[in-house]
This record gives sequence, C-alpha cells and structure tokens, in this order.
Amino acid sequence: MTSTYGGGVRVSSQGLPEWLLPVARAAETIEPHQLSRFLPPPQGGGRPSAVLVLFGEGPDGPELLLMERSGSLRSHAGQPSFPGGALDPEDGDPDGAGPLHAALREAEEETGLDPTGVQVFAVLPRLYIPVSGFVVTPVLGWWRRPSPVGPVDPAETARVFTVPVADLTDPANRATTVHPSGHRGPAFLVGGALVWGFTAGVIDRILHYAGWERPWDRAKHVPLDWRA
Repeated sequence: MTSTYGGGVRVSSQGLPEWLLPVARAAETIEPHQLSRFLPPPQGGGRPSAVLVLFGEGPDGPELLLMERSGSLRSHAGQPSFPGGALDPEDGDPDGAGPLHAALREAEEETGLDPTGVQVFAVLPRLYIPVSGFVVTPVLGWWRRPSPVGPVDPAETARVFTVPVADLTDPANRATTVHPSGHRGPAFLVGGALVWGFTAGVIDRILHYAGWERPWDRAKHVPLDWRA
C-alpha cells in the first residue's frame, strides 16, 4: 500500500522484508482504543508530537531503535523511549504530514540517523500522554539503509541503542510496572534498561497485533527504579 501525505511524504509498505509484513498489516486496521485507553481529548487540545518506531535488521535479526533520555532533563529524565518530540511550525499540518516530518526530524536531531534511509510504511492512530499533555502519533519506519547513530546532544540523549525483537518477545524479559498514579502497564527488561510507560505500551500492542507476542507472567512486577 502506498499513500502520499501533504508535503509530498510517501508512506509505503512496498518492498518491506517478509518478517515486517505482520506489523504493516496490523497497522492498516488497528483502532485507537486497541492501542491505549489514553486517547486524545474529544474536545481537542494537547500538544501535537510524534515518535519514530524504527525497525531494522541487525546482527541478531530484526531489531528496534530506542534511545535513553538524559538524566538531567526535567521531563522523562533517564527514561528509554522512541526518538521523537513535539511538532515545530516548519513540520507542517498536525493533521497531515506534520507528524511524519517531526518523527524523522527529531530522530535525526537526537540520534544522528540519516532520514533518507528510512521508509515510512505506516502511521498509527494518535494517542495521549496525560502527564505531559502530548498528543502523540507513532510513525512506523523500516530502516532500509542503516546509518551510524549515537547521542547528538548529550544534554538531551544519554545513549542510542537497538534491541532485538527476539529479546522483546522473550517472556523472561517482560514484566509489569506500577506508576505512582496507580496505573499498571507492560515493561521490558532489555538493553540494560527498563522500558516502560508510553514506549512499552506501544511496543506491547505492536507485538500483540502482529502475532509476535508470547505468553508472559503479568504477575511479575518490577519497580520503576530497576537497574540492570
């Protein structure tokens, strides 16, 4: 499937590797409520933002690109996440190509990746992060031509790393976390980090609807200050 958003941004699933097709197919039909119970306010509002959910092929097979935010940041300090951030005016229409531009721009600014090597193959429904007020569009990409990555600004990004999909689906690496608010959510103990919150929720749903999820112990809890 190929479509063109405003600004000439192409979204295409053509030429994807066979293993990534289940994700592309799931993205075509997934509904917002299937991804999260936190959805954008019906009356509008919230700050438009986007994240890049980037799949690649590494030495250990399919992998996902993540980063760890600097411990000095005021918001989400030290937390693993997808590259991404708020839309800038130059990104364009939040209801059009704006989120795609923002996801690629932020990924380049944070990790140094070459956005021309990324094939955007799907855009998931917008979700909401109540604690920050962000309305987030997950943009799914295939790292067709990998490029070197690493922290561009250490004040913003502590490290950039990839996680094999096999590690994400391994039941031994899965757990549940409890936020101070009382909200329980999925977590992943991968790459020497605890991936939780919004990022873990999106990964969890992608694994589930792509048919990659394996049974795991939801009664296994880890604290938010977990360290490898």
